[in-house]
Amino acid sequence: MTGFLLRAVIVAGGLWLASRWVDGFLITATSTLLIAGVLLGVVNAIVRPIAVVLTFPITIVTLGLFLLVVNAGMVSLVAWMLPDFTIAGFWPAVLGSLVVSVVSWLGSWFIGSSFKVQTLKRP
Repeated sequence: MTGFLLRAVIVAGGLWLASRWVDGFLITATSTLLIAGVLLGVVNAIVRPIAVVLTFPITIVTLGLFLLVVNAGMVSLVAWMLPDFTIAGFWPAVLGSLVVSVVSWLGSWFIGSSFKVQTLKRP
């Protein structure tokens, strides 16, 4: 449970960064930001695998680029559920999901699978 909440905070940081950098990607309340981080984790755990399986043929044809559209759809679904979270269109959703993905990847790289901050040691 601690790992999920830590990842939700990292995702919330990515959402905050996306709302600062991407025009048309707006989150107006801090509480909405934290709820969106948790909700995006739940949506990615439940809805995203179904969407990936259903869109597998088009993902193969586009060499995986369609997964950007799936990620944008997941972020848009969370924005649709929350009143203080608005996305102005397709491209802000894609750019916002890219920012969230990069921040989540960096956060996972630092935290690792054990959910502890890891340090690199030189041999």
